[in-house]
Amino acid sequence: MLLLRCCRSSGFLLQLRAVDRGPPSAGRCFRSVSNEAGGRYRCYGLSHRQLLRLQGRDTGAFLQGLITNDVEDVMSGRQEATYCHLLNLQGRTLFDVILYRLHKSKNEEPAILLECDATLLDAVQKHLKVYKIRRKMKISPCPELSLWSVLSFAPSTKAGSALEVNAKKVVVCTIDPRTDAMGWRLVLNKMDNPLAIVPGSHLGDIQDYHRYRYQVGIAEGVKDLPSGEAIPLESNLVYMNGISFTKGCYIGQELTARTHYTGVIRKRLMPIQLDNPLQPGSLPEKAQIVTESGKSAGRLRSYTGDVGLALVRLAFANEPLHLRTKGDAQVLLKASVPDWWPSDENK
Repeated sequence: MLLLRCCRSSGFLLQLRAVDRGPPSAGRCFRSVSNEAGGRYRCYGLSHRQLLRLQGRDTGAFLQGLITNDVEDVMSGRQEATYCHLLNLQGRTLFDVILYRLHKSKNEEPAILLECDATLLDAVQKHLKVYKIRRKMKISPCPELSLWSVLSFAPSTKAGSALEVNAKKVVVCTIDPRTDAMGWRLVLNKMDNPLAIVPGSHLGDIQDYHRYRYQVGIAEGVKDLPSGEAIPLESNLVYMNGISFTKGCYIGQELTARTHYTGVIRKRLMPIQLDNPLQPGSLPEKAQIVTESGKSAGRLRSYTGDVGLALVRLAFANEPLHLRTKGDAQVLLKASVPDWWPSDENK
């Protein structure tokens, strides 16, 4: 888990610092990508993610009965953001979301920003409104806001280093709650330029962002986490600080809790490296991954170029694996264990 320390410097700089609170990400390295264009940071516009505002006195209680994590950590201010999933009745993932706290004190009306896959924005709103009933709260989209990811390019940057931003222009600035390897999340008004808010930053290509998170092993959105199909614990929800096993009941809890306490997880979503870059559409959807002897070893979820994510059977994760393109050509691949996973990654 990550704890945020915020302070103002010279009247306009906000510093954000990650503080180690133990596993799963404690001691793991902060990855950085090459700095071809100079500058310390790269800002990526996340147009594939959209925001909803949930506001009203019942916001906390409402979310607590729907999400996998404990919303009180955000509502109370112990955390600035939290990662979680919304599940169906069978315990399968419907939506992966990040929640951001907007209210600054207990005296203010509770307000939360909910980040979700842009293609599922309407579905998320519909899902929330089904369970809203008579709750005293409002749910509304935020077309006036933009969402950014900020990654560091300085080789010396690691968990614990600070990000300085122009606080007067920031709606939300927080360490990514999933893992420190994913840098920071930034919410701005659409009219504001992140380069004027994050000193020493440059704009990044969104394809580089997706390539980076595939290499790190972070699933994000419906392509990586098919709605109604993905199983939360196979999707590394525990490792990504996305679930609480001590909070009260929520929709889909039973299967998730039972799987956790039996300790049997045979497959995990893992980063993969292909032996050659592939063009989009070269591989069939959910292409089967097999061992050299032909045994089923998993399914491809998504890829770009020569990197991607796949649901891999842990028993075969260290073996040479391959899949076939639409032209029936063989593609070799290698699965890897992210360095931010706990050391006993099979638990």
